[in-house]
Amino acid sequence: QVQLVESGGGSVQAGGSLRLSCVASGYSYSSICMGWFRQSPGKEREGVATIYTDGISTYYADSVKGRFTISPGNKNTVYLQMNSLKHEDTAMYYCAAVAGSLFCSLTSRSWRSARWGQGTQVNVSS
Repeated sequence: QVQLVESGGGSVQAGGSLRLSCVASGYSYSSICMGWFRQSPGKEREGVATIYTDGISTYYADSVKGRFTISPGNKNTVYLQMNSLKHEDTAMYYCAAVAGSLFCSLTSRSWRSARWGQGTQVNVSS
């Protein structure tokens, strides 16, 4: 059974850092698409950063380029290092995973069939 478990959210002042982790279990593939998406009240969910877990391909939203880094860990684990956090980064962050696709960009249709974690809240105070 596929399961995604996120951790690492919390509260931080603007300019601070947080690291999110996501472990995807139940996949038989050695590499899959994984990514982080976020949603704040009144806004649509948006892609933040995605990766093919062999680590070769990474994709970032313009709003986080240069501040956030997505990286792979052990089997089907990804991290999101968030530096220089801004108040507008406040949101619920969701981990997603898609198996059987090499198309992992933020706008890939592959995400339509993604499995999702329950989310972890990130609060950045200004």
